[in-house]
Amino acid sequence: MNSIRLRRHAISIVPQSRRVLLRPFIPAEMSRIRTMMERVFVRSEESVGEELAKVWQDFEFRHRNLGAVLLENYERVQKQVPWAAPVSDQRKLLLGALFSGEYALESAAIFNPSIVAHPDQRGVAPGAVRFVMSLRATGEGHISSIEFRTGTIDAGGNISMDSVSPYVSAAEIVANPSFQKRQFQMKLLELGLLQEDAQAVLAPLGDIFSLAELTQIMAQVRQKTEPKTHDFRRALDCIQWLADSNYEQHFPETLAFSERIVFPFSPNETNGIEDARFVRFREDDGSVMYYATYTAYNGRSILPQLIETLDFAKFRILTLSGARVQNKGMALFPRRVGGRYAMLSRFDDENLFLMYSQSPYEWTDPQLILRPSAMWESVKIGNCGSPIETDAGWLVLTHGVGPMRKYCIGAVLLDREDPTQVIGRLHEPLLAPEGADREGYVPNVVYSCGSMVHGRELILPFAVSDLASTIISVSLDELLAKLTCGASAR
Repeated sequence: MNSIRLRRHAISIVPQSRRVLLRPFIPAEMSRIRTMMERVFVRSEESVGEELAKVWQDFEFRHRNLGAVLLENYERVQKQVPWAAPVSDQRKLLLGALFSGEYALESAAIFNPSIVAHPDQRGVAPGAVRFVMSLRATGEGHISSIEFRTGTIDAGGNISMDSVSPYVSAAEIVANPSFQKRQFQMKLLELGLLQEDAQAVLAPLGDIFSLAELTQIMAQVRQKTEPKTHDFRRALDCIQWLADSNYEQHFPETLAFSERIVFPFSPNETNGIEDARFVRFREDDGSVMYYATYTAYNGRSILPQLIETLDFAKFRILTLSGARVQNKGMALFPRRVGGRYAMLSRFDDENLFLMYSQSPYEWTDPQLILRPSAMWESVKIGNCGSPIETDAGWLVLTHGVGPMRKYCIGAVLLDREDPTQVIGRLHEPLLAPEGADREGYVPNVVYSCGSMVHGRELILPFAVSDLASTIISVSLDELLAKLTCGASAR
């Protein structure tokens, strides 16, 4: 191990099974839906009231807005209502409960954290900083979502976490989101589907168009086009897939950060949202946007996605495009480099690459910057979040996979003006799984999705064996000195 001072904070973020999200629980077969509903409709109003009281007694204290969510789930199936008379409010609520179920978001694990400065620094003491931490929460069926925690680092580097709400809330999905035509064109071109059929849909649309406009044009094209060939259906299916994969969701600004859950929504995310790497990006004009790259997983394939938000209340989810937008572990630099966006990637699942782009959504032409070197990273290497700018260069925390699939955290230093140039790298891990850190859902793993600098310390949150998370502080000066003292670059 390297002789760099590591300060472990008395912070342990562990799975809490009591934090449950109320989700729709609706059978796929229409016949079953109708049968279940009929069992409610044959009951008297008095009996319905008694059964609803039981639901309220068991579940009201577990959810902030139980009634509203139950009514939403009733509305999802109300077209199947086999009842001629008006439906009472309490019958609607009981039907909603019949088609609802709790999901323990983090019952299996809460891990792979990233950390950024909070968008609201009002009232923070001099020398301190408020932060937002994102975490990957995993529950039943290994479905992953994004949770948030907040806290403060004081002037002395001490870290305190804000209390965690017992409630969780899913976002409201924007019903009619807007899209950029260029993003659709680039993804269709990448997939080899930007042909006549796709052009017939996109041509009438403006540079920015709404879901309603897209739906209308697609209906018109379907009606006019004969015969409907395989290529035609494939092109329209892909356009619909893109529309489903690019969406917007909102939380009330008054809702505590720890209650906000970014839960899988699109068909690409049915098995989870994995390893979000958040970064506070500052444009050349001084404006700030928070971005996060993450991996959407549907149980068969992965799709690299991008989140953008100004306030962690309103989120836009977008599909990345480009021939080398593949594999996991893409991490955006926190500012433009030489007038262009820059991104780390590992598209070949083995080495570390750098990509430049004029847009944060389109990525091609990766340049190899780092291969596995030491035995502890001899299987493959990747990043542990976005690069951090220092006076000495771009500090990149890496993860290396070695014998016995052991994951360690290392570090490299890249040139500030030309990040393809490696100034130095650690030959030994900065952090390795030891003692109790070896045991967990996936043993022998330490992993992070993003760090930040406060004063002269690197604040490094990390996951312990894909189970729980904690935080250490690292002397930035010692780490940079180690990286610049003649270490071999490649």
